[in-house]
Amino acid sequence: MELTDGDFLDLDWVSGRDGHELGDDSPLVLLLHGLEGSANSGYARQLYGELTARRFQAVGLNFRGCSGEPNRLPRAYHSGETGDLAHVVRVLRERCPERVIGAVGFSLGGNVLLKYLGERGQRGQGIDTAVAISVPFDLSAGADYVERGFSKTYRALLVRKLKRKVRIKAHIMSGEIDLARTLAVRTFREFDSAVIVPIHGFEDAEDYYRSTSSAQFLGSIRVPTLLIHASDDPFLPPECIPKRVTQRNPHIHTEFTRSGGHVGFVSGAPWAPVFWGERRAAEFLTERLRGASQP
Repeated sequence: MELTDGDFLDLDWVSGRDGHELGDDSPLVLLLHGLEGSANSGYARQLYGELTARRFQAVGLNFRGCSGEPNRLPRAYHSGETGDLAHVVRVLRERCPERVIGAVGFSLGGNVLLKYLGERGQRGQGIDTAVAISVPFDLSAGADYVERGFSKTYRALLVRKLKRKVRIKAHIMSGEIDLARTLAVRTFREFDSAVIVPIHGFEDAEDYYRSTSSAQFLGSIRVPTLLIHASDDPFLPPECIPKRVTQRNPHIHTEFTRSGGHVGFVSGAPWAPVFWGERRAAEFLTERLRGASQP
Protein backbone atom coordinates (compact mmCIF):
# COMPACT_ATOMS: atom_id res chain seq x y z
CA MET A 1 0.00 0.00 0.00
CA GLU A 2 1.65 3.24 -1.17
CA LEU A 3 1.47 6.20 1.22
CA THR A 4 1.26 9.88 0.41
CA ASP A 5 4.65 10.63 2.01
CA GLY A 6 6.44 8.27 -0.39
CA ASP A 7 6.63 5.30 1.96
CA PHE A 8 4.63 2.07 1.93
CA LEU A 9 2.85 -0.46 4.12
CA ASP A 10 2.51 -4.22 3.59
CA LEU A 11 -0.73 -5.99 4.49
CA ASP A 12 -0.99 -9.77 4.83
CA TRP A 13 -4.37 -11.16 3.76
CA VAL A 14 -5.36 -14.52 5.20
CA SER A 15 -7.24 -17.05 3.09
CA GLY A 16 -10.13 -19.09 4.41
CA ARG A 17 -9.48 -22.30 6.29
CA ASP A 18 -8.09 -25.13 4.14
CA GLY A 19 -7.61 -22.69 1.26
CA HIS A 20 -11.33 -21.93 0.84
CA GLU A 21 -11.98 -18.28 0.17
CA LEU A 22 -14.54 -16.47 2.30
CA GLY A 23 -17.51 -14.54 0.99
CA ASP A 24 -17.45 -10.78 0.52
CA ASP A 25 -19.93 -10.41 3.36
CA SER A 26 -17.67 -12.03 5.99
CA PRO A 27 -16.66 -9.79 8.91
CA LEU A 28 -13.17 -8.37 8.42
CA VAL A 29 -10.65 -8.27 11.30
CA LEU A 30 -7.49 -6.17 11.19
CA LEU A 31 -4.52 -7.27 13.32
CA LEU A 32 -1.87 -4.92 14.75
CA HIS A 33 1.31 -6.61 15.97
CA GLY A 34 3.65 -5.73 18.82
CA LEU A 35 7.10 -4.15 19.05
CA GLU A 36 9.43 -5.70 16.45
CA GLY A 37 6.83 -8.28 15.58
CA SER A 38 5.00 -8.62 12.28
CA ALA A 39 1.73 -9.78 10.79
CA ASN A 40 3.37 -13.23 10.66
CA SER A 41 4.28 -13.47 14.37
CA GLY A 42 3.25 -16.57 16.29
CA TYR A 43 0.39 -14.89 18.15
CA ALA A 44 -0.85 -13.43 14.85
CA ARG A 45 -0.97 -16.86 13.25
CA GLN A 46 -2.81 -18.24 16.27
CA LEU A 47 -5.41 -15.51 15.97
CA TYR A 48 -5.79 -16.07 12.22
CA GLY A 49 -6.57 -19.71 12.93
CA GLU A 50 -9.26 -18.78 15.44
CA LEU A 51 -10.77 -16.22 13.07
CA THR A 52 -10.84 -18.36 9.95
CA ALA A 53 -12.40 -21.21 11.94
CA ARG A 54 -15.26 -18.79 12.56
CA ARG A 55 -15.33 -17.77 8.89
CA PHE A 56 -13.91 -14.31 9.46
CA GLN A 57 -11.60 -12.64 6.96
CA ALA A 58 -8.31 -11.58 8.59
CA VAL A 59 -5.73 -9.05 7.45
CA GLY A 60 -2.51 -8.21 9.27
CA LEU A 61 -0.98 -4.73 9.11
CA ASN A 62 2.82 -4.74 9.14
CA PHE A 63 3.99 -1.47 10.64
CA ARG A 64 6.60 0.39 8.59
CA GLY A 65 9.74 -1.69 8.25
CA CYS A 66 8.26 -4.79 9.90
CA SER A 67 7.31 -6.94 6.90
CA GLY A 68 10.88 -8.08 6.18
CA GLU A 69 11.67 -5.17 3.86
CA PRO A 70 13.03 -1.85 5.18
CA ASN A 71 10.77 1.11 4.62
CA ARG A 72 11.99 4.00 2.49
CA LEU A 73 12.01 6.87 4.98
CA PRO A 74 14.02 7.53 8.15
CA ARG A 75 10.81 7.32 10.16
CA ALA A 76 9.33 3.96 11.06
CA TYR A 77 6.61 3.30 13.65
CA HIS A 78 6.05 3.96 17.33
CA SER A 79 3.54 3.38 20.12
CA GLY A 80 1.44 6.44 19.28
CA GLU A 81 1.52 6.43 15.48
CA THR A 82 -2.15 6.33 14.52
CA GLY A 83 -1.91 8.05 11.13
CA ASP A 84 -0.96 4.87 9.28
CA LEU A 85 -3.74 2.94 11.00
CA ALA A 86 -6.24 5.64 10.03
CA HIS A 87 -5.11 5.39 6.40
CA VAL A 88 -5.48 1.61 6.35
CA VAL A 89 -8.92 1.69 7.97
CA ARG A 90 -10.06 4.32 5.48
CA VAL A 91 -8.90 2.19 2.53
CA LEU A 92 -10.53 -0.94 3.95
CA ARG A 93 -13.80 0.95 4.39
CA GLU A 94 -13.62 2.15 0.78
CA ARG A 95 -12.93 -1.34 -0.51
CA CYS A 96 -15.42 -3.13 1.74
CA PRO A 97 -18.23 -0.62 2.40
CA GLU A 98 -20.78 -3.27 3.38
CA ARG A 99 -18.61 -5.27 5.79
CA VAL A 100 -18.29 -4.87 9.54
CA ILE A 101 -14.69 -4.40 10.66
CA GLY A 102 -13.04 -5.46 13.90
CA ALA A 103 -9.48 -4.96 15.10
CA VAL A 104 -7.11 -6.72 17.48
CA GLY A 105 -3.94 -5.12 18.80
CA PHE A 106 -1.15 -6.89 20.66
CA SER A 107 1.15 -4.97 23.02
CA LEU A 108 2.42 -1.88 21.12
CA GLY A 109 -0.24 -2.54 18.48
CA GLY A 110 -2.84 -2.51 21.22
CA ASN A 111 -1.61 0.86 22.44
CA VAL A 112 -1.88 2.24 18.90
CA LEU A 113 -5.38 0.80 18.52
CA LEU A 114 -6.71 2.18 21.81
CA LYS A 115 -5.21 5.61 21.17
CA TYR A 116 -6.79 5.62 17.71
CA LEU A 117 -10.22 4.71 19.08
CA GLY A 118 -10.01 7.26 21.88
CA GLU A 119 -8.85 10.06 19.56
CA ARG A 120 -11.83 9.56 17.29
CA GLY A 121 -14.56 8.74 19.79
CA GLN A 122 -17.84 8.86 17.88
CA ARG A 123 -16.40 10.57 14.78
CA GLY A 124 -16.55 7.57 12.49
CA GLN A 125 -13.34 5.78 13.41
CA GLY A 126 -14.28 2.96 11.04
CA ILE A 127 -13.79 0.10 13.51
CA ASP A 128 -16.90 -1.56 14.90
CA THR A 129 -15.36 -3.73 17.65
CA ALA A 130 -11.86 -4.02 19.13
CA VAL A 131 -9.70 -6.20 21.35
CA ALA A 132 -6.40 -5.13 22.91
CA ILE A 133 -4.09 -7.67 24.53
CA SER A 134 -1.16 -7.00 26.92
CA VAL A 135 -1.08 -3.25 26.31
CA PRO A 136 1.61 -1.08 27.98
CA PHE A 137 -0.99 1.49 29.09
CA ASP A 138 1.65 3.71 30.75
CA LEU A 139 4.74 3.79 28.52
CA SER A 140 6.97 5.65 30.96
CA ALA A 141 6.21 3.26 33.82
CA GLY A 142 6.70 0.33 31.45
CA ALA A 143 10.07 1.60 30.23
CA ASP A 144 11.27 1.69 33.83
CA TYR A 145 9.62 -1.59 34.84
CA VAL A 146 11.48 -3.64 32.23
CA GLU A 147 14.76 -2.65 33.86
CA ARG A 148 13.95 -4.94 36.79
CA GLY A 149 14.75 -8.61 37.19
CA PHE A 150 14.00 -11.04 34.38
CA SER A 151 12.18 -8.34 32.39
CA LYS A 152 15.58 -7.05 31.31
CA THR A 153 15.97 -10.17 29.17
CA TYR A 154 12.99 -9.18 27.04
CA ARG A 155 14.20 -5.59 26.84
CA ALA A 156 17.71 -6.61 25.74
CA LEU A 157 16.34 -8.79 22.93
CA LEU A 158 14.04 -6.09 21.59
CA VAL A 159 16.63 -3.32 21.79
CA ARG A 160 19.05 -5.47 19.78
CA LYS A 161 16.39 -5.88 17.09
CA LEU A 162 15.70 -2.16 17.03
CA LYS A 163 19.38 -1.32 16.65
CA ARG A 164 19.75 -3.90 13.88
CA LYS A 165 17.13 -2.03 11.86
CA VAL A 166 18.98 1.23 12.41
CA ARG A 167 22.16 -0.35 11.02
CA ILE A 168 20.27 -1.53 7.94
CA LYS A 169 18.87 1.97 7.34
CA ALA A 170 21.98 3.86 8.43
CA HIS A 171 22.43 5.40 4.98
CA ILE A 172 19.10 7.22 5.19
CA MET A 173 19.04 7.85 8.95
CA SER A 174 22.50 9.35 9.41
CA GLY A 175 21.24 12.88 8.79
CA GLU A 176 18.35 12.51 11.22
CA ILE A 177 19.92 10.89 14.29
CA ASP A 178 23.25 10.41 16.05
CA LEU A 179 24.17 6.93 14.84
CA ALA A 180 26.99 6.38 17.32
CA ARG A 181 24.72 7.32 20.23
CA THR A 182 21.93 5.10 18.91
CA LEU A 183 24.08 2.01 18.47
CA ALA A 184 25.33 2.39 22.05
CA VAL A 185 21.88 2.45 23.70
CA ARG A 186 20.83 -0.34 26.04
CA THR A 187 17.34 0.60 27.24
CA PHE A 188 14.00 1.54 25.68
CA ARG A 189 14.22 5.02 27.12
CA GLU A 190 17.67 5.53 25.61
CA PHE A 191 16.55 4.26 22.22
CA ASP A 192 13.43 6.40 22.21
CA SER A 193 15.49 9.45 23.17
CA ALA A 194 18.01 8.80 20.41
CA VAL A 195 15.64 7.79 17.60
CA ILE A 196 11.91 8.30 18.18
CA VAL A 197 12.23 11.77 19.68
CA PRO A 198 14.27 13.48 16.92
CA ILE A 199 12.61 11.73 13.98
CA HIS A 200 9.02 12.21 15.14
CA GLY A 201 9.33 15.65 16.72
CA PHE A 202 8.82 14.97 20.42
CA GLU A 203 10.52 17.16 23.03
CA ASP A 204 12.08 14.22 24.84
CA ALA A 205 11.29 10.62 25.78
CA GLU A 206 8.98 11.67 28.59
CA ASP A 207 7.00 13.88 26.20
CA TYR A 208 6.68 10.90 23.85
CA TYR A 209 5.48 8.60 26.63
CA ARG A 210 3.12 11.17 28.12
CA SER A 211 1.43 12.07 24.84
CA THR A 212 1.05 8.54 23.42
CA SER A 213 0.25 6.30 26.41
CA SER A 214 -3.17 4.78 25.75
CA ALA A 215 -4.52 4.97 29.33
CA GLN A 216 -5.51 8.61 28.86
CA PHE A 217 -7.60 7.77 25.77
CA LEU A 218 -9.68 4.95 27.27
CA GLY A 219 -12.42 7.21 28.59
CA SER A 220 -13.23 8.44 25.08
CA ILE A 221 -13.66 5.04 23.41
CA ARG A 222 -17.17 4.53 22.05
CA VAL A 223 -17.08 1.10 20.42
CA PRO A 224 -17.24 -2.29 22.20
CA THR A 225 -13.68 -2.99 23.28
CA LEU A 226 -12.21 -5.89 25.24
CA LEU A 227 -8.99 -5.49 27.23
CA ILE A 228 -7.05 -8.63 28.18
CA HIS A 229 -4.16 -8.09 30.57
CA ALA A 230 -2.24 -10.03 33.23
CA SER A 231 -1.01 -8.66 36.54
CA ASP A 232 2.34 -10.41 36.03
CA ASP A 233 2.98 -8.75 32.65
CA PRO A 234 6.74 -7.98 32.62
CA PHE A 235 6.19 -4.79 30.59
CA LEU A 236 3.88 -2.96 33.00
CA PRO A 237 3.68 -2.70 36.81
CA PRO A 238 0.34 -4.07 38.04
CA GLU A 239 -0.60 -0.77 39.70
CA CYS A 240 -0.66 0.85 36.23
CA ILE A 241 -3.46 -1.36 34.93
CA PRO A 242 -6.23 1.26 34.32
CA LYS A 243 -9.01 -0.38 36.31
CA ARG A 244 -10.83 2.78 37.41
CA VAL A 245 -11.21 4.42 34.02
CA THR A 246 -12.30 1.17 32.39
CA GLN A 247 -14.96 0.64 35.07
CA ARG A 248 -16.42 4.05 34.23
CA ASN A 249 -16.67 3.40 30.49
CA PRO A 250 -19.57 1.05 29.61
CA HIS A 251 -18.07 0.42 26.16
CA ILE A 252 -14.99 -1.25 27.63
CA HIS A 253 -14.99 -4.85 28.84
CA THR A 254 -12.06 -6.18 30.83
CA GLU A 255 -10.57 -9.56 31.57
CA PHE A 256 -7.70 -8.80 33.93
CA THR A 257 -6.02 -11.99 35.12
CA ARG A 258 -3.45 -12.75 37.79
CA SER A 259 -1.16 -14.62 35.39
CA GLY A 260 -0.50 -14.77 31.68
CA GLY A 261 2.66 -12.75 31.29
CA HIS A 262 3.00 -10.71 28.11
CA VAL A 263 0.86 -12.10 25.26
CA GLY A 264 1.26 -15.46 26.96
CA PHE A 265 -2.23 -16.60 27.92
CA VAL A 266 -1.82 -20.36 27.53
CA SER A 267 -3.82 -23.12 29.21
CA GLY A 268 -4.34 -26.84 28.74
CA ALA A 269 -1.82 -29.68 28.64
CA PRO A 270 1.74 -29.06 27.36
CA TRP A 271 1.09 -31.45 24.46
CA ALA A 272 -2.20 -29.72 23.58
CA PRO A 273 -1.90 -26.04 24.56
CA VAL A 274 -4.83 -23.66 24.29
CA PHE A 275 -3.89 -20.09 23.43
CA TRP A 276 -6.58 -18.56 25.55
CA GLY A 277 -5.98 -14.88 24.72
CA GLU A 278 -6.33 -15.34 20.97
CA ARG A 279 -9.37 -17.60 21.42
CA ARG A 280 -11.08 -15.15 23.75
CA ALA A 281 -10.41 -12.31 21.30
CA ALA A 282 -12.06 -14.29 18.50
CA GLU A 283 -15.04 -15.14 20.73
CA PHE A 284 -15.57 -11.49 21.66
CA LEU A 285 -15.39 -10.42 18.02
CA THR A 286 -17.85 -13.16 17.07
CA GLU A 287 -20.33 -12.02 19.72
CA ARG A 288 -20.24 -8.41 18.49
CA LEU A 289 -19.57 -8.63 14.77
CA ARG A 290 -21.75 -11.56 13.75
CA GLY A 291 -24.88 -9.83 14.96
CA ALA A 292 -23.86 -6.53 13.41
CA SER A 293 -23.33 -8.17 10.01
CA GLN A 294 -26.83 -9.65 9.81
CA PRO A 295 -29.34 -7.80 7.60
